Amino acid sequence: MLKDLFIGLSQNQFLNNAAKKYGLKMGAQSVVAGTNIPEVIKSIKELNAHGISCTVDNLGEFVCKEEEAAAAKEQILKVIDAIHENQVDAHISLKPTQVGLDIDYSFCLSNIREIVAKASQYDMFVNLDMEDSKHLDLTFQILEELSLEYDNVGTVIQAYFHKALEYLERYKDYRIRIVKGAYKESSDIAYQDKKDIDTNFIRLIEWHLLNGKFTSIATHDHRIINYVKEFVKQHNISNDQFEFQMLYGFRKELQLSLASEGYHFCTYVPFGNDWYGYFMRRLAERPQNLNLVAKQVFNKKTNTIIGVAAGAFLLGRLTKSNNKKKRK
Repeated sequence: MLKDLFIGLSQNQFLNNAAKKYGLKMGAQSVVAGTNIPEVIKSIKELNAHGISCTVDNLGEFVCKEEEAAAAKEQILKVIDAIHENQVDAHISLKPTQVGLDIDYSFCLSNIREIVAKASQYDMFVNLDMEDSKHLDLTFQILEELSLEYDNVGTVIQAYFHKALEYLERYKDYRIRIVKGAYKESSDIAYQDKKDIDTNFIRLIEWHLLNGKFTSIATHDHRIINYVKEFVKQHNISNDQFEFQMLYGFRKELQLSLASEGYHFCTYVPFGNDWYGYFMRRLAERPQNLNLVAKQVFNKKTNTIIGVAAGAFLLGRLTKSNNKKKRK
């Protein structure tokens, strides 16, 4: 129920617009590394100083016009130039929908090709973030087409999908980020129970560490992290074959600790005013994240907005449920 709530909130455009309006006044600076390129470069430099690399996400939601997608592409190209010019340790993560996947496939592919080409000039990696299941096959298709021309592109495998291992085996020669998954999916295609997802998550990590090119392990769960540490020791897997990843603003002490222990560590660094949907999905993915940043993020104004949206969302679910009962 809690996961459904946060996913429902992430899709609330009214609340997303409200978050844009209030921006960092709501305390979003604890989970978003700035609203513009100079601010995000400053945040990257601070992380780099601790031996932490970064993957940068120019946040954007509800892109349904070509001019919006084109503007997002241009912003990402500027980020790539800024990373190169400032000689910081960072690469790019992007969502295909932000650059036009819901508008037109060819248009989106052209935009991402331009981004990957620019990044390739600087020997910089580009990660195609995975979204919900309706975008899964198209994102894989983009990956395959671009890999015919470039070798600096990879993607994400979500552990809650029943076919996750099949996807991982298919793309084992790519740099892959393994995550649990943060969208609401049907039980026909995805695990619903946390234990099942965690079990599959570990299974995927093990398989790709033994068979894949490079593995990015995205988790805040110290138990899984400790398990991975022991696994790589037992199987003599080099630290150069993998990295741990966490989100900007989450479990900072653990991030610093892992980097200081000599593990490759990468922080997922989102920036921009369009942070709300991203943050709600992080809470849906792991509700415990709420405990990590709630005091920093939610003030009275935020709680009021979220309370209204949450009430509307829950009321909508209750209404649908009652209507189903009446039809029966």
